[in-house]
Amino acid sequence: MPLLRYLDVVAVVLAAAPAVVLGVPTLGFGIGAGAWLLQRLIHAQEHRLYSGIQEPRNLLAVRLFEAFGRIWLLAIAIVVAGVAGGRADGLTAAVTIFAAYSIAFVIRVLSGPPPPLRRTGSAAR
Repeated sequence: MPLLRYLDVVAVVLAAAPAVVLGVPTLGFGIGAGAWLLQRLIHAQEHRLYSGIQEPRNLLAVRLFEAFGRIWLLAIAIVVAGVAGGRADGLTAAVTIFAAYSIAFVIRVLSGPPPPLRRTGSAAR
């Protein structure tokens, strides 16, 4: 089951070699794949970020900031790829992120609701 949970990461890593062989713009693919892997790393650490927060409003604020921050990271990566390398690189970064997101979305939908957050310290109010 852990491999299925990170199937998007495995797909991005395994797609690197065929992408280079097929002549995909490497700067765009590298930026898109790197941004996707970075945001997944942040997502994997989210429980550590939330564990000490007891106040529900603060927890909501941190979760929203983290989620929107990851979205902005991906959007900025697409723009950077387009500006640094040109339209083809920007498109490649966007398609890479879109493909990885699509895989992650399907896995998340099929796996059901996420497990509840475990809180440390005093009981939740």
